[in-house]
Amino acid sequence: MLTIHHLGTSQSERILWLCEELGVPYQMKRHERDAVTRLSPPELQAMHPMGTAPVIEDGDVMLAESGAIVDYIIGRHGNGRLALGPAHPDFAQYLYWFHFANATFQPLMGRNMVLSRTNLPAETPVITSTRDRLARALKFMDARLSEVPFLAGSEFTAADIMIVFSLTTMRHFYPLDLAPYAQIKAYLQRMGAREAYRRAMAKGDPGMKPLLE
Repeated sequence: MLTIHHLGTSQSERILWLCEELGVPYQMKRHERDAVTRLSPPELQAMHPMGTAPVIEDGDVMLAESGAIVDYIIGRHGNGRLALGPAHPDFAQYLYWFHFANATFQPLMGRNMVLSRTNLPAETPVITSTRDRLARALKFMDARLSEVPFLAGSEFTAADIMIVFSLTTMRHFYPLDLAPYAQIKAYLQRMGAREAYRRAMAKGDPGMKPLLE
């Protein structure tokens, strides 16, 4: 059976959610962050050279990186479900938004988080530039969601599973006001209403209220 090593309050929630959506059987091994550093514990660091979650074990396969794991599970266990193939009219949009999550949006959230913890003046050029890039990404996403119900288009896909962590759980690390982005807020309500999402969050982080507003 597939084993998911889940670090509390982390991107590994994506993998639990994906498996719940696909109905893929799995067992979860939950790991707690260090109370002081908030980093992953030694047992998780010992599993993979990068020492981060998620990590999965599937027979002889051990794999890290949430995007790679999502692709692996969809291909190996999901019969291609929740991905769009080349013949689909929204294939390009699916690819773009799937990779936008960790190639663009999550790094922007991370950079803003780090800079917010420095003692640099608020109007330092690097801070204003990074903050403006995040605002631009949010405005872009909000505009996209004013046109379609899901990021890839008319269908719920793994692109949605990839982005929601950064719009919700990541805000426990970097608070972000989504009030200016009505379409994103409505989208998060739709995602939060999905039974598979609710099951995944209840299993993975039962004491944490998802930030869906």
